[in-house]
Amino acid sequence: MEHKLTFKEYSEALKQDKLLGLKCKQCKAVTVPPKIVCGECGSADLDVVQLSGKGEIQTYTVVFVPPEGRESEAPYIITLVKLEEGPWIMGNLAGVQPDKAAMDLIGKKVEMGHKVFPGDRYSSGEEAGIVFSLA
Repeated sequence: MEHKLTFKEYSEALKQDKLLGLKCKQCKAVTVPPKIVCGECGSADLDVVQLSGKGEIQTYTVVFVPPEGRESEAPYIITLVKLEEGPWIMGNLAGVQPDKAAMDLIGKKVEMGHKVFPGDRYSSGEEAGIVFSLA
């Protein structure tokens, strides 16, 4: 079975502030990040689509103990966002001080950007990650 969208292609698109996903031709569900089959119905009949990168915060957490190699970034906020196209995706939240994060963040509109994270001993090199900011 072939990947319609590889993680490398997904990451390279993020570096250009483009969020790519997969739309199922069978059930019309949108899947992001890339998978080999639809997350809803299991079909491999997928099309690559560009998503808006806009959505609404569903929940968040403040990270005080980061993974090895990213200690200098802590504390930071990770948020779970429901995209306009339907799927939920995680990313960092920029522009909000972690010590000021409160429940009023839930329901706020956000827009996607990106940050390139350096590789560490557990990865194959640098990769782009999603960073949301309040709209």
